Amino acid sequence: MVLGGTALLTAPAPVSAFTDVYDFESAQQEKDFQELTATLRCPKCQNNNIADSNAALALDMRQKTYELLQEGKSKQDVVDYMIARYGNFVTYNPPVMASTLILWLGPLFFIVAGFTVLVMRSRKGNQKVTDTELEVDEQARLKALMSEMGSEMGTEADESAQQVNQDGKVK
Repeated sequence: MVLGGTALLTAPAPVSAFTDVYDFESAQQEKDFQELTATLRCPKCQNNNIADSNAALALDMRQKTYELLQEGKSKQDVVDYMIARYGNFVTYNPPVMASTLILWLGPLFFIVAGFTVLVMRSRKGNQKVTDTELEVDEQARLKALMSEMGSEMGTEADESAQQVNQDGKVK
């Protein structure tokens, strides 16, 4: 009994795969159908075309594509119908319009912005460090601070204080 139940559970179950079968009047219609279903996007599946999607909406779209081609409509007529019904999302190549302008110009903006940042950072890194002249009162203050630190830390600060020359430049 146990052995029979185990055999029943492990036996391969018959699988029935559903595939759409369409009859076309010409090879050109079949080619157009294949191209259209490969280029129209399923609105439910986000990034699948209607040929690859198993969603009910994709099945309806394939059926409507077939019907429109059987009526003698051109590929562009079918695309126009799908856009009118489902919006520009059904095409992988949306037209340039005010509503899709960010899709077309957004990447260009980020490339230009990134290039600008790189140029500005490279210019900032290439600036030379120049000698800084100190005012007379700044020289006096520096010598006083270094002397004070020298008395606390030893002779290292005295040597550093002597590096300030008479012109007010730090060596």
